[in-house]
Amino acid sequence: MDNVERLMEFGLTRHEANLYVLLVLEGALNGYEAAKLSGISRSNAYNALAGLADKGAACMQEEDTVKYIPVPVEEFCSNKIRHMENQKKALIAELPAKRKNNGGYLTIKGEEHICDKIIDMLSHAKERAYVSIYNERLETFREYLEKMTSEGKKVVIITNEPFELSGATVYLTKCRKGQIRLITDSNDVLTGEIRNQYEATCLYSSNHNLVEVFKDALANEIQLLKMKGSN
Repeated sequence: MDNVERLMEFGLTRHEANLYVLLVLEGALNGYEAAKLSGISRSNAYNALAGLADKGAACMQEEDTVKYIPVPVEEFCSNKIRHMENQKKALIAELPAKRKNNGGYLTIKGEEHICDKIIDMLSHAKERAYVSIYNERLETFREYLEKMTSEGKKVVIITNEPFELSGATVYLTKCRKGQIRLITDSNDVLTGEIRNQYEATCLYSSNHNLVEVFKDALANEIQLLKMKGSN
């Protein structure tokens, strides 16, 4: 993901994001200058600059012609995040609570969405998490695993290489690079594989029978690893 795409995550259009980067590099510009330097048509450049001002990413400087100055990226992003947090709180308070997933099987596709689901499961785990993930991928979730152990929650990790995490129990074994298995609080399970960002599919469920099957499988695997470790 490049900087233009990152800015688009904060609500800017592609033209607006491109011109924001241009303003950061060049300083104050009017519509004519922005169009000439960016290669964007003059009408689109004027609209995009106005959009930047409307969205809090640029300020207008009144001179012979109106020029646009970029708001510092940290300030712009922090403002957006704060506003989004406020909207999140309002939605949580005003929208009806979601219906509980009664043990259905949900397919989650895409590397980013799978990682988001793992983070959500770890963030909402109340007591414990059993994680079986390749070491390289495991680093992505270190922050959330550390938070769990710091709060006294049980974390058991099965991975392929040493993984230092205070308060966690770590077992080493051979595992497929893209394989993911996660159980939290004996209530929710996620299993699947991320081969690459385009081929990534996991199954998520709170089905009691499926959770028990995976708990038993992990428990048996851990018991075998303990036995190997004692030999």
